[in-house]
Amino acid sequence: MTTRQDCLVLDAQDPLASLRDQFVLPAGRIYLDGNSLGVLPRTTPKRVAQVVTQEWGEDLIESWNKAGWIDLPQRIGDKIARLVGAGAGELVAADSTSVNLFKVLSAALTIAKADAPERAVVLSERGNFPTDLYIAEALAKQRDCELVLTDSPDEIGTHLASGRVAVMMLTQVDYKSGRLHDMAALTRTAHEHGTLALWDLAHSAGALPVALNAAGADFAVGCGYKYLNGGPGAPAFVWVHPRHAERFWQPLSGWMGHAAPFEFMPDYRPAAGIARYLCGTPALLSMAALECGVDSVLAAEPLGGMAALRSKSLALTDLFIALVEQRCAGQGLAVITPREHGLRGSQVALARDVGAYAIVQALIARGVVGDFRAPDVLRFGFTPLYVRFVDVWDAVEHLQQVLEGGEWRDARFNRKAAVT
Repeated sequence: MTTRQDCLVLDAQDPLASLRDQFVLPAGRIYLDGNSLGVLPRTTPKRVAQVVTQEWGEDLIESWNKAGWIDLPQRIGDKIARLVGAGAGELVAADSTSVNLFKVLSAALTIAKADAPERAVVLSERGNFPTDLYIAEALAKQRDCELVLTDSPDEIGTHLASGRVAVMMLTQVDYKSGRLHDMAALTRTAHEHGTLALWDLAHSAGALPVALNAAGADFAVGCGYKYLNGGPGAPAFVWVHPRHAERFWQPLSGWMGHAAPFEFMPDYRPAAGIARYLCGTPALLSMAALECGVDSVLAAEPLGGMAALRSKSLALTDLFIALVEQRCAGQGLAVITPREHGLRGSQVALARDVGAYAIVQALIARGVVGDFRAPDVLRFGFTPLYVRFVDVWDAVEHLQQVLEGGEWRDARFNRKAAVT
């Protein structure tokens, strides 16, 4: 059995260990919730303060040109593109994931139905993140389409083969179970059946290697506040393959997506390429924080980049699964995250019929921060930039004690908060 000393040795040998120094990590806290909100990079407070006190406070409106505010969506977009296998000028940081999904799903449906009017299905999974399904449901109603949900990944190919699917809309890593889709294989299958592939990268961007262009994907969106460490409510990002970018006026045709926004023309003329997927004025303070977060991930490039982060992520999650099964056996926990590396994201989800929410709360009270997803899932994210092997050992030690001691039964841990 792996000991705590073994984990300390692994940390001492970790080539990525220095990356942890980039972050503010509260003492006495083991943070395993970076798949929900990444931790604060040390550079962020100073950078945001600079924007507030100097660029806004001193230079005021001149900063749109002087400090390059106007170019932030593209500048940050090019940085994110390096993490998700996209090219320069193909991706922008803007708006929220939900808003960006509305843009690209609308574009995808317009393009698909122009090529094949008989196609009237948006295909997704019943377990997809709810906001994606809500957006798709609303758009399907507007476009006289049908949203079809599969109950198993094995059903996706059968639905694609029907010839009715206009757009396949999937999240690369399932938010609850941590299951990882094979983007290249599913995109290839979709294209073989004349279907466009739209990917949500919320739980994969910054956590594992993503290859949008190599996979031949058509559209992608993702958020900035999870593995990209952009802060709460950070701007999201949107990517459109260049072959599609200029085939459609995206539905939120705001002034920042105009070809010449400062000509103030009364008619809309879309910008070239991905720039037309911008809408309103960017949130500058949030954009500044997001850039710091993205830079914290790019700091891994000299150390092996996303491939090195992925290797450590798998080692961390392997260790967590093994320790849970060794030390918490007989406590009613079931690992629902796939064991196979090719099917696993950067999290581990445990299911328990009774007390899942309360167990998470008891762990948080001990300084081990994960989260709960209804109805019965304890969810733990492993961000390799800052999570150590000894953190994994200590987290399982606390989990074992919470279960064996029964402290999760305390009433204070069973009172549901608004955010779980």
